[in-house]
Amino acid sequence: MIWGLSRRKDIRLGVLAEGKRAEKLISDEIGASHVIYSVIKVASHKEENGYCFNPETTIGIIFGEYKPPFQSERVKAVCDLFEKSDISYRVTDYIREEIWSKFSLNACNNLPQAILGAGVGCYRDSVHMKAISEGLRSEIEAIAAAKGIEFSRIESSAKGSPVMPSARYSTLQDLDAKRHTEIDMFSGALMRMGKELGIPTPYNEYTYHMTKALE
Repeated sequence: MIWGLSRRKDIRLGVLAEGKRAEKLISDEIGASHVIYSVIKVASHKEENGYCFNPETTIGIIFGEYKPPFQSERVKAVCDLFEKSDISYRVTDYIREEIWSKFSLNACNNLPQAILGAGVGCYRDSVHMKAISEGLRSEIEAIAAAKGIEFSRIESSAKGSPVMPSARYSTLQDLDAKRHTEIDMFSGALMRMGKELGIPTPYNEYTYHMTKALE
């Protein structure tokens, strides 16, 4: 199985949302029957002894089939495997929506703070930063709707790790470390999809070029 992980150097969410590129390459190589779509939601932070997270509040792995039968034999096999472990997981009939939801979180929460160089508390403290985040979200939702993605289908979770206002998400961490970012997988992908669908993406275009300039 190949998991659609959100961490760098794995099969990243932005790529999965971008025109079925990554999964096609993998499917061509190992066969589509071996690919189960998923996202991982883990809020972690770095301490002196390594990266830490709270298992009690971690949502974990969300996975499922792209099309019926959703309760397939291979999904049941993965559930049986996870039941024997301490891994947090949830099966869904709406994995497309879950992938797009995580994609939206990455684009709307990662990118504005990266340009400003501030922690995530900026969205709480500044109506202007909140407006930029909402502008990005509106473009994502318009593109998702055109593709038949319905965010209302997503199951809400009582779990969720608290995030410190000073937290710096992955795009800003990349800029801090003078690395290239994932902007091509976020705003770059949305710009291409918007162009294909005839949907304007001015917030993403500005964010894309600003992030490239910072790189």
